[in-house]
Amino acid sequence: MEVKGDLGQDEVSMALGDRPVRAYPALLSTEPVAMAWARGGAPSGAVVVADYQASPRGRGGFPWTVRAGSGLGFTFVSRPELPPEREGWPYVPALLALHDVLGGDGSGLSWPDTVHGPQGKVLARLGVYVELGAQRTQWATVTVLVEDVLPPRASLLGRLVNALEQRLSAAPEQVLADYRPSCSTLGRQRRARLIPLGPGGPEVTGEAVDVLADGALVLLTVRGARVAIPPQNLGLLEEPQGPVAPPERLLGRFRPS
Repeated sequence: MEVKGDLGQDEVSMALGDRPVRAYPALLSTEPVAMAWARGGAPSGAVVVADYQASPRGRGGFPWTVRAGSGLGFTFVSRPELPPEREGWPYVPALLALHDVLGGDGSGLSWPDTVHGPQGKVLARLGVYVELGAQRTQWATVTVLVEDVLPPRASLLGRLVNALEQRLSAAPEQVLADYRPSCSTLGRQRRARLIPLGPGGPEVTGEAVDVLADGALVLLTVRGARVAIPPQNLGLLEEPQGPVAPPERLLGRFRPS
């Protein structure tokens, strides 16, 4: 079906130039369409966008809402040169890219997946999927939801996609130098609940003190341990409830930084 309106194929192609793009009036979710395209050989920089998504999912499978004519949801395909141990890295440059475009005075980013305004209002969220090979990353998808954006949206899509491409290809040292000052998570006490979630699930609490070149957030516990939390293993990151206590155990997915 041909897309009518501000996210039609013609409008999106004009905003994205010669970049490969597939535009739809409606999908269950742009992510599985982009993943299938990536498996079939989609080049780095390809984009899937839909005006409406019936069942979109963000990081960790948490549900999103993408309404027709309101907001902007899309998935970007990347083929980064990453070893498997840096699987979580795309979260950092991708979130910084969204902040580059959408941020302003008083805005910030919350590790690992949210850009917020000066009063904490959510401006955008993202989710990352990485297809790993034996020696390197095969491809990755970055799925984006921008809240409360009204037509025309194709120009914003173009700016976001260009920012994603630039930040994902930039040197990690420069990305982290730009990321850390804008990260409102750093300096705060946080409880990280890891997948699988549940009453007996693994968790760790401490002060967020750093973000690493594999995308992990470092929590400094009350016992002085520095524990790196990979974004791909995170369930929820929240304020601690009650006094901060040391973790009872450090599982394999928790590692000293």
